[in-house]
Amino acid sequence: MNSDTLLSSEQADGVTTITMHDGKANVMSLAMLQALEGALTAAQADRAAVVLAARGRCYSGGFDLGAFERGGAELPQMLEAGARLAARLLAYPRPVVAACNGHAVAMGAFVLLAADHRLCSNGALRIQLNEVQAGLTMPRFAVALCRQRLTPPALHAAVVTARSFTAAQALSAGFVDDLVDPEALVAAAQQQAQRLAGFAPRAFEATKRRLVAPALRALEQAIAEDLADWLAQTAAASRSSMPLPGAGTPDVH
Repeated sequence: MNSDTLLSSEQADGVTTITMHDGKANVMSLAMLQALEGALTAAQADRAAVVLAARGRCYSGGFDLGAFERGGAELPQMLEAGARLAARLLAYPRPVVAACNGHAVAMGAFVLLAADHRLCSNGALRIQLNEVQAGLTMPRFAVALCRQRLTPPALHAAVVTARSFTAAQALSAGFVDDLVDPEALVAAAQQQAQRLAGFAPRAFEATKRRLVAPALRALEQAIAEDLADWLAQTAAASRSSMPLPGAGTPDVH
């Protein structure tokens, strides 16, 4: 699928706004993840701050359910790409601001957790890590992300009990930093990105690097262990001709 059908990227005033718009739930398919990686690479080459936005009723419904049904090599590639996107956002040298317009489920919520500042619509939406509810084991990389942003009570509720959070509850839990009226969301995110981009670049990058270094080390170790599991499960599923009961999440319908 052409990346232009999945997202668009626009730059103004030192800020690159990347907007997901797959026409459905902005699922994190391998194609979407590759398109996001390409957009981030271009933004970093321009030394731009980034706003990650979306159109539709979902910010992102999580990993692509179709990849789980198809199985094969695509599945671990997609899961690894999702984990590495989170690490890329956490390590991105310029400010990253998320503009959550709607439901953010599983990998969609993990993207929020990896951003520097998270704005969220104050409308009717849910943020949920639904892996356990769907019968899936939470990936280690996801647990590592959650540990560094969620409050202790919310951490257990979100990861183990798959609690669904409203926008106001997500604010208290640590999924997001501020609530904004839907019509002002993207503009507010761009203004916040411009404000952060006005800081001395070297000071911002070096300070962010120091802060996230422990989380990045934990994340890299988690990704390596997750990938070993995913590849082993894929090989076992291939031998038995059965779909992989992996570590991703279904789409939001």
